[in-house]
Amino acid sequence: MNTQTARQRGGSSPLLLFGLLLLVGLGATVWWVARHAGAPAGPVDPVWDREACAHCRMHVSEPGFAAQLHTPDGEVLFFDDPGCLFAYLDEHPALHPTHMWFHHVREPRWIPADRVCFVRVSPTPMGYGLGAVDRPEPGSLTLEQARERVRNPERARRETDRAEDRP
Repeated sequence: MNTQTARQRGGSSPLLLFGLLLLVGLGATVWWVARHAGAPAGPVDPVWDREACAHCRMHVSEPGFAAQLHTPDGEVLFFDDPGCLFAYLDEHPALHPTHMWFHHVREPRWIPADRVCFVRVSPTPMGYGLGAVDRPEPGSLTLEQARERVRNPERARRETDRAEDRP
């Protein structure tokens, strides 16, 4: 009887070890897939009124001013104002996004960074005064001009004042 009991205990030990190895292997596989899946192929809608801006921590609630960037690790960061995205990039110079998307200010769609222009609008969620469009309009700014406007708001205000003073 003692020999049979010892075999039963020993018999469950390899099974337990196999189950533990299987579980560890499955966990490692899930971790690897999540880590190497990369950024989504296109824009992702945030959970409106629930997702926090990666820069100012306010809720992303106005679709017409939302923006997002995708990191090389596959993370999607949301912003409640295009200016917040620009400020975030300036604060994180080592970050090289794989994609950036800006929500059209007047239409329910996203615009990729390589096709975006910005118009001056007011008010905006964080007061940067920028709205994304996909075609140049009179007085619109390129991506770099809009980013510079956020970086140097006083200079941008002086340039706007000078332009308005012209006949």
